[in-house]
Amino acid sequence: MIRTLVESAFQTGYLSVESEGLLHQVLATKCYQSGDLALLADLYDAVMAGKIKREGASERLRELLTQYK
Repeated sequence: MIRTLVESAFQTGYLSVESEGLLHQVLATKCYQSGDLALLADLYDAVMAGKIKREGASERLRELLTQYK
């Protein structure tokens, strides 16, 4: 699921609040593979560089990724 959400964000240039919530759920339930964390790091870098826009303005994405780096 993480791969699908990250690929969608890169294709559209947009990360929705819903997608962020799903990422949080997947990480919280530990239903991911080690390679998924690298994808999340790429997503985080793209968001911070402004390549992907976020619907939400909270720090939730940063919090998620720093927990799992």
